[in-house]
Amino acid sequence: MLVVEPLLPQRLRRPSDALRFLATLLLLIGVVLLALVAKQTLNGIEQDVEVGTSRAPWPLVLIAGFVGGGAVLVIPAALAVERVFHRDGLRVAEGLIAAIAAVLVSFALGEWLIVASTDLRQLLTGGRAGVEPLNTLLTSVVAYMTAVRISRRPTWRSLMWVAIALDVFALFTGAEATALGVIVSILVGLAVGYGTLYAIGSPNTRPPGTAMIGALRRLGFRPVRARRIDDDVQGSRRYAVILDDDRRIDVTVLDRDRQVSGLIYRLWRRMLLNSETRRRAIRSLRAELEREALMAYAAQAAGAGAPKLLGTSEIGTEAALLAYEHLETRALEDVPDDEITDDVLTEIWEQVRLLQGRRLAHRRLEGESIHLDQAGHVVLVDARSGEIAAGDLLLRLDIAQLLTYLALRVGAERSVRTAAAVLGPDALAGALPLLQRIALTRGTRAALRGQGKQLLSAVREQIVELKPPGVVAEVRLERVRPRTLITIIGSAAAAYLLLTQLGQVNFLRIVTTAEWAWTGVALVAAGLSYLAAALMIKGFVPESLPMGRTVLVQFAGSFVKLVAPAAVSSVALNTRYLQKRGIPPGQAVASVGASQLIGLAFHLLLLLFFAYVTGSDAAASLTPTRGLMIVLLGVSVAAVLILGIAPLRRLVSTRIRALFSGVLPRLMDIVQSPRRITQSVTGTLMLTLSFVICLDASVRAFGGNLNFAAVAVVFLAGNAIGSAAPTPGGLGAVETALVAGLRLSGLDLDVATSAVLLFRLLTFWLPVLPGWASFTWLQRHRAI
Repeated sequence: MLVVEPLLPQRLRRPSDALRFLATLLLLIGVVLLALVAKQTLNGIEQDVEVGTSRAPWPLVLIAGFVGGGAVLVIPAALAVERVFHRDGLRVAEGLIAAIAAVLVSFALGEWLIVASTDLRQLLTGGRAGVEPLNTLLTSVVAYMTAVRISRRPTWRSLMWVAIALDVFALFTGAEATALGVIVSILVGLAVGYGTLYAIGSPNTRPPGTAMIGALRRLGFRPVRARRIDDDVQGSRRYAVILDDDRRIDVTVLDRDRQVSGLIYRLWRRMLLNSETRRRAIRSLRAELEREALMAYAAQAAGAGAPKLLGTSEIGTEAALLAYEHLETRALEDVPDDEITDDVLTEIWEQVRLLQGRRLAHRRLEGESIHLDQAGHVVLVDARSGEIAAGDLLLRLDIAQLLTYLALRVGAERSVRTAAAVLGPDALAGALPLLQRIALTRGTRAALRGQGKQLLSAVREQIVELKPPGVVAEVRLERVRPRTLITIIGSAAAAYLLLTQLGQVNFLRIVTTAEWAWTGVALVAAGLSYLAAALMIKGFVPESLPMGRTVLVQFAGSFVKLVAPAAVSSVALNTRYLQKRGIPPGQAVASVGASQLIGLAFHLLLLLFFAYVTGSDAAASLTPTRGLMIVLLGVSVAAVLILGIAPLRRLVSTRIRALFSGVLPRLMDIVQSPRRITQSVTGTLMLTLSFVICLDASVRAFGGNLNFAAVAVVFLAGNAIGSAAPTPGGLGAVETALVAGLRLSGLDLDVATSAVLLFRLLTFWLPVLPGWASFTWLQRHRAI
């Protein structure tokens, strides 16, 4: 029987090959970065491997070299012959293309490493002449075997990996490769193999329409003609099949190679959206078939209007089908808005009520999944996205999605009114916290562009009129916010930089050569900074604050800095403390904002002052130093960018206005009290000078000798960078900036790194334990 369908392409680019290529690249990057960080450990492993292989009996070495070296060439050749005899020479050609590409890539990478990264080349070659950074033979063989898909041939795959293992053992015994070089060579070979498969495509193994007809006949149907129609919303093939009794059935074909399509988007949504879903991001063909069939049967049992599932079957090993009864319908997205009456809206909500009564979540309630039949009744399709035994959150998400979609079509008032008539106000109140863009489907989010906030606000207002809020808890749908991702990336970069610095430090020298008198001075200065911070905050609050408890709050801030950027943690904690002391929230925020504003002004003035003093010591003229010129130019460029780019200007002005609103009236209250002015100025200066003295004492503890003004410039610049960094406590950014500043000031790397580590130990890590104790005590006494 002839099936009318477009000619299937002979080759396809499989999404699974692209995902494997990307995963291999990420693993390769991770291995290289780990090797650069843990160089000493890797060198120790390399020595262990060298010693271990040198003790191997010479007969074993001889056999491994002969058998392994020959087998890595013989096995690919034998597989090629076997494939040619089975008339699969095209696959062999793909493998040869991958092998040639791997040779070129390994050669190019080897040449690039000569000039780009001496450290990495040293790790890949072990510093031995004649050792390739990437083993060309190993890389090309792995690429060849990947491109011919040896993973589908268990016997050949086992033989190949045994041969590679013997060859690697022979390379180790002859000191012709390193452990890192072997791992990188294999990963590069895998990446080239998968990249080749995706670039040139793979043979199309999707069964044609005639195979689908054969599967239907095995189910007992008697098809007489068939034609392919539009694919469904998830990209699966669909066929209209006419049976011998002139009935029509609709057949959906699930192809195995389509199961990973959209995987990256699903993983991204799974990471961002806390939906309590039980679905796996990567699903097998069988699992997808069973899920859609189960959801279809459950919808029928619930009495919902949905096409009846007539049968399911596998089509060989590469596809499966689901046969549904045919209903003449049209999608709601194709229905004009003026034809969507209140009766239609009510019936749509009735269908949702039936599903939710049986704990069924549809998960895709939008125009493509809601249809109207010829009599105007509602039909729900695309059951594959749904879930059975759904939790409350998923059911509420369905309501929020449908409320928003219908509001886009008929307005917020009609959408909410018809929903409330069917589901009741309580159900809508439960969905109120979920009216967020992130909770909606991709199509609905796209339709909301330009009117999202206004429309969602209108829907919320309509619900609030029916059911005032207060009993429904706020729901956080975002697992990970963009700001959190930035913090994670910044923390990873900070950890890399910090570990790189630590790898260059001799800790034994730190302990044995440090002058502990200067260490004591640094410790006292670090302790004084908390007293100074308490004086500063007391000076900006007209109300009376107990000194002891205020100092404990500053210590508690050192604990909070572990999980938040330094500037954010101190502002939040001090504001909370003032509110607990009975100060109104607006005045508390204004007091903390005033302290931050004055602190910023003093910071900039001291930076300019010490920078000028440093330049005056170096030259008799009043010409600013080069470093000061760079700082001033950088500040000028940043100011021009902020003032010149309208969105950035609005963002900064909004943030500043929110932070410092009410600051000026608070400052006027402080100006009227000379004692408060003295406290605030003294605390602000003491806070900065305490940190400068601590850093200067840390430098002198290791024999360094720098001008105090130079140390002050280094600290003020490094502290500014740390405050701007998204990492907790400026971790990584502060260390890097301080070490770089001390190095530019003339200190040796060992002294600069040791001094910065001691400084951060005293000001960041050591106060964590007393900070935790203070935080716990203050919470127990309801002080924060």
